Amino acid sequence: MTTKAFSQLLRDLGKQSLYVLNPSISKSYYVALDLSKSNKALHTVDVSSSETLERYINSHIKDNGAKVAFGGYLETRNIYQRSTYFKDTTPETERNIHLGLDLWMASETPVFTPLDAEVHSFKNNTNFGDYGPTIILKHTIEAIDFYTLYGHLSLASIENLKVGQTFKKGEQIATLGDSSVNGDYAPHLHFQIIKDMQGFTGDYPGVCSKMDLEFYKGNCFDPELLLRLE
Repeated sequence: MTTKAFSQLLRDLGKQSLYVLNPSISKSYYVALDLSKSNKALHTVDVSSSETLERYINSHIKDNGAKVAFGGYLETRNIYQRSTYFKDTTPETERNIHLGLDLWMASETPVFTPLDAEVHSFKNNTNFGDYGPTIILKHTIEAIDFYTLYGHLSLASIENLKVGQTFKKGEQIATLGDSSVNGDYAPHLHFQIIKDMQGFTGDYPGVCSKMDLEFYKGNCFDPELLLRLE
């Protein structure tokens, strides 16, 4: 399926009321959050500290009368500089471009599948700054397979999970983890759409380099096509 056709498939699915967090939270209570390196407000925030960043995000949510902060697809961020897992020797090869959508909310917040799914794989990705507990779901729509990734979950989310296990649209699959297990981040969900898993299991790059951006733009599609939070 071409990139254009796959994007249209996602757009058509997005016409439904799809969600990955509590559906009782109106979209009017979601507020956009800019964590890009171009956001001058972050120049005085120690983004290397999960506690400091969490305070900043919670203040942003409160100041806007919201309940959830969201954003980050294709955002170039400085937050990854704290981890050798993402660093490289040149600006072109350093991984700092975010490939999913982040939804910032408290730990233990329930997470739901937006579509019928089966468990493709799961894993606790324990590198500093990594996903922590991660679930990847496989979806089949009109004979087309694609995948959604859920990162920064609680350990309990993967304890009794089985590959091939099925979930119905809107069924709870997990809860959010805290900084002690989620890669040392403020609690949030990393939600990513992946066309081709490329043989990965329980993991898939959620951050890429400038050099590899064009490839990943063609394999990791904007989650807004499904969720339509804007």
